Amino acid sequence: MDEFDYVIVGAGSAGCVLANRLSDGGRNRVALLEAGGSDLNFWVRMPIGYGKAFYHKTLNWKYLTEPVPGFDGRQSYWPRGKVIGGSSSINAMVFIRGQAEDFDCWRALGNPGWGYADVLPLFRRMEDNLAGADAWRGKDGPLTVTNIEGVVHPLCGNYLAGGVEAGLSRNLDFNGATQEGVGIYQITTRDGLRCSTATAYLAPARRRSNLRVIKAAHATRVLFEGKRAVGVEYRQGGAVRQVRARREVILSAGAVNTPQLLQLSGVGDPALLKRHGIDVVHAAPFVGRNLQDHIGFDHLYRSRQPTLNDVLRPWWGRLRVGLRYVLTRSGPLSLSVNQGGGFFRTSPERARPNMQLYFSPVSYTRAIPGRRALMSPDPFPGFLVGVSNCHPTSRGQLAIRSADPFAAPEIQPNYLSTEEDVQELLEAAHFLRRLSRTGPMREIIEKEIRPGAGVLDDGGLIADIRTRSGSVFHPCGTCAMGPDAPTSVVDPRLRVHGLEALRIVDASVFPRITSGNLNAPTIMVGEKGSDLILADAR
Repeated sequence: MDEFDYVIVGAGSAGCVLANRLSDGGRNRVALLEAGGSDLNFWVRMPIGYGKAFYHKTLNWKYLTEPVPGFDGRQSYWPRGKVIGGSSSINAMVFIRGQAEDFDCWRALGNPGWGYADVLPLFRRMEDNLAGADAWRGKDGPLTVTNIEGVVHPLCGNYLAGGVEAGLSRNLDFNGATQEGVGIYQITTRDGLRCSTATAYLAPARRRSNLRVIKAAHATRVLFEGKRAVGVEYRQGGAVRQVRARREVILSAGAVNTPQLLQLSGVGDPALLKRHGIDVVHAAPFVGRNLQDHIGFDHLYRSRQPTLNDVLRPWWGRLRVGLRYVLTRSGPLSLSVNQGGGFFRTSPERARPNMQLYFSPVSYTRAIPGRRALMSPDPFPGFLVGVSNCHPTSRGQLAIRSADPFAAPEIQPNYLSTEEDVQELLEAAHFLRRLSRTGPMREIIEKEIRPGAGVLDDGGLIADIRTRSGSVFHPCGTCAMGPDAPTSVVDPRLRVHGLEALRIVDASVFPRITSGNLNAPTIMVGEKGSDLILADAR
């Protein structure tokens, strides 16, 4: 049996960080297990290719939730990366850290060392911001962050001006002094290519003789001797294999696969485990609970002026931008379609921004529901303005369906199960209508397609929210960090309560969801986790 100092399960947003940091200097032998395959894929490397990776059968776990009562019984599609780089290899690349209050909340919940002042140096360390360093931003770190202000679609100018007219301030950096305001998103690209954690962290470490990356390795259970994690069993090419860890097993498989693997390994709610014939190694009822996710909806418009639809829909347009991308690594294919953005308060009583904005100069109203046909948009000029909630109060749960490690777990996010979540999205819908009535937006809006001009009262808008809202793919919290074992899974040093030599380092440890996109804070957790592991090994 192969033996290493550290065995990491999951080569995703946090796992690649751990593999780099723990193997640095040759001090430790590190194994990195990944259920998926190589990220050397056209749809991964080309930024706008996430529209294809979104539903790709080999790059993506393609999870479906259970029917959600708050969504009128609809299921929600959850794309999760099944590839080196994990979801950082298939996401929309928007780089958002979250609000300072998010991390101060983590600390206030009994997690010392996780306040904003504690994690800001980690955010700066991980970043190579092409705009340069300042009090908040880093330079010369592994992860390239690109400012796209000068290359976004011209309609972004109308969106920004409309946002200011609607009462929002112009924000040049959502990761700077404040998150509030309207602006252009920064994205994780480098020289026109996606800069995932596979590119930023793992690629520079792959040459190290003390790091072994094992692809197509589906982890089936953590191996225990008593209460100590000693290794991982995995399936590869039909064969069952094992790898041992002299120091620690580290789970970085994400908010879905990490709790699933724990439950398959006998760590979870005893009643659930016994129901599926799994011996209880350790009773941990909070595994799979505390599930949080951002949800949102779009208002879609037919445009008076050309949009990306006019470029990406006709074959000659795709050929032209394709040639431009191949020759210069520039143009629409080098960007995300989420170009404009922002954060705002849905009411003046809010202490901080509670809603995120998205402006995309493209529309795909005729796509199959649940699919993002970014390269096949509508045959007319269109665009969308969307919102998602920053601090949802609804909580869900995740549980294995059987002892079969290849069966997808049962996911019930319980979206819109609180009145607070419904009301703040209703307030956001009213804000989108106010934004659409500003002068700069009236210049470009020919018609509101959805929800449509006939939907005016609160009842109609709430019905539209329940009918059309969906996940924005930020699940977290299913192995939450906290000081008390009955209400959390890991302690503030990310060690699983009640077990030895087992840590979790990924988005599942978030005690509360952060404001905005989750990739940046997940990478930060990887940086913090590597520091804690190395410090405890001394």
